Amino acid sequence: MRSFTVGAAVLLSTALNAQALNIISSNDDGWAEINIRTFYNALTSAGHDVVISAPADNQSGTGSRDEEPSELEDPCQFNSCPAGSPAVGFNQSEPRFNYVNSYPVTSIKHGIDTLSPKFFGGAPDLAVAGPNTGNNLGATTAISGTVGAATYAAHTAKIPAIAFSGVGSETAWNESTPLYSQVYADLATNLTDTLIAAGTPYLPEDIWLNVNFAEVTEDKCSSVDQFQFVLTRIFKAFPLITPDDVDACGETYLPTETSVVRKGCFVTVSVGTAENKKDADSDAQKVVLEKLGSLLTCLPKD
Repeated sequence: MRSFTVGAAVLLSTALNAQALNIISSNDDGWAEINIRTFYNALTSAGHDVVISAPADNQSGTGSRDEEPSELEDPCQFNSCPAGSPAVGFNQSEPRFNYVNSYPVTSIKHGIDTLSPKFFGGAPDLAVAGPNTGNNLGATTAISGTVGAATYAAHTAKIPAIAFSGVGSETAWNESTPLYSQVYADLATNLTDTLIAAGTPYLPEDIWLNVNFAEVTEDKCSSVDQFQFVLTRIFKAFPLITPDDVDACGETYLPTETSVVRKGCFVTVSVGTAENKKDADSDAQKVVLEKLGSLLTCLPKD
């Protein structure tokens, strides 16, 4: 694994070399939040066929809750659909933008079971969730609806899945795109394309990736090429208790995503088991390390 920064030329090269996939996209911030729409644009520009199936309103913190959707009593998020709208619906000008008046898990389930056969002629090749408007680190993953959607896809539907999270605030789809939203979308697309280019199976069975981006501001981490990707773990390891991680940078254990994402312009990539939302074993980590090796870097020594 070598030090690596991601520039525009690398983004383009990776996109051109990656196979175009059918991708189902969800989140817990809502179908009309700008991050999911910006990510949609980045993925489709890279050649993928993407369908959004996300909650009608913000459902942050709802974890893996799942409930039959119901008719809307109030308007959708940001008045993106009127009160009295049906339990599931879509944007009239872009039918690949779909809402579900329920939780993130229910939303991605609808996307996989109903929308994917309609648009793809079968199951999606990959599921993505986010980018979330707040980091999902450590114990937060247990209650994150974005993580809930990804782990449902990986565990129950047997579809490789990635959850993306960053730092931001809830913003409507029709407002000016924040800088962080575009940077996160481009970084997420680059990681997605790098994983795809490594070939099938994209991830081991029941494995998902938890990806977190450092904060983007006008003065700090303001462009894609300032970021570096680091292989991390979700929870802190305890010597003599926690089994060894994969040897990525000559250490017994990978750094925690919480410790890395606040060090600078980093993207953390943790390998999780979808059944319990905890860290995967070293064998699964090794698979991801081999697939994303060209993208990953070791942390600089303090």
